[in-house]
Amino acid sequence: MVPGNRTQSKVFAIVVIAACQVAAMSLWFSASAVLPSLTAEFHLSPFTQAALTSGVQLGFVVGCVVSALLGLADRVDPRRLFAASAAIGAIANAGLLVIDPSSWTALALRVITGVSMAGVYPIGMKLAASWAKGDMGLMVGILVGALTLGSASPHLFNALGGVAWRIPLAIASIGALAAALAIGLAAVGPNRAPSPRIDPRAVLSAWRDVPLRLANLGYLGHMWELYAMWAWIGVFLDASFALTMPPASAGVAAKLAAFATVASGAIGCVGAGLLADRLGRTTLTIIAMAVSGSCAASIGLLFGGDPTVLVIVCIVWGISIVADSAQFSASIAELADPSRVGTMLTVQTALGFTLTLATIHLMPHFVATMGWRYAFVPLAIGPAVGVWAMARLRARPEAARLAGGNR
Repeated sequence: MVPGNRTQSKVFAIVVIAACQVAAMSLWFSASAVLPSLTAEFHLSPFTQAALTSGVQLGFVVGCVVSALLGLADRVDPRRLFAASAAIGAIANAGLLVIDPSSWTALALRVITGVSMAGVYPIGMKLAASWAKGDMGLMVGILVGALTLGSASPHLFNALGGVAWRIPLAIASIGALAAALAIGLAAVGPNRAPSPRIDPRAVLSAWRDVPLRLANLGYLGHMWELYAMWAWIGVFLDASFALTMPPASAGVAAKLAAFATVASGAIGCVGAGLLADRLGRTTLTIIAMAVSGSCAASIGLLFGGDPTVLVIVCIVWGISIVADSAQFSASIAELADPSRVGTMLTVQTALGFTLTLATIHLMPHFVATMGWRYAFVPLAIGPAVGVWAMARLRARPEAARLAGGNR
């Protein structure tokens, strides 16, 4: 920890945590960034292309479930768990450099990478939350905002014409190893509670405890929409621009627009973090989901229309769709038993990412049956449920524990 007053130490710790989180989580997106190059060289089947990405999410869910049942996030020094997970993920990711990316071994390595991310993503949020004092939303929002930029990077790589596929994979592994070494520089904040005993039944409180259940329902509504939009907005823009722009420029413009759409979410995360600690968690999440849900329901009406107007609405959607993400995690951190915060955050992310597996794969069916004009409309169901859940939470007395009393 750097010397000086507590504010300086807190700033230093958050900078280190955020940097390490982004570096380690680059493993998640590394294969996606080079998928066009891999497909061209190894003639990957559509199943393998999808599995190189969804395998990470599947592994992440498995890792989260195991971690939650064993209470690892609350019983192990979070920096050690983070470091070990980042190192394992780096090794698994580097394995893709020496094997056939179209093999089952490659898919297994992506699952292992996902398992390791369960010791990085929720653990980073717990570390950040341990430093919160009246700014929980901002602390978690900074991390989610940084990760949003990482999620956008594949679109930028593709817009620039792609890269030699081994280079991004190697850089991602090197970055994760650096994160494993550097995370020890960040001290755990003063909010850390004593380690609880192992109790697999503790995970059930995520549903049995009504305030936690409502916060998790809000998060699930948010996740129903988020990853399906992130996964398919580039395809939607490409199809729309192909109708209104010259073929030579439509593809590149669509990739840049997709990058701008997803990357703009970083603004939403940090801005919402600042506002939520003042306006209230439920207020912010309800507004964000109302805006994003409206975009999901109406964006298709602009399909094949003016590209400028379409991009503007997409950016509004990109900002609002992830602005509330960190606030659901912050709500769990404030509502849960302090000794179980890590476990409850892990359960929440496991539930959310399990749901994304369904919606990502449902989108092609929506496109096939309804066309792009209405394909995103079913995604609005999630924000609608989320608004209802957060409104119910707002009415409960336990909501006074959110954001220092700002519901």
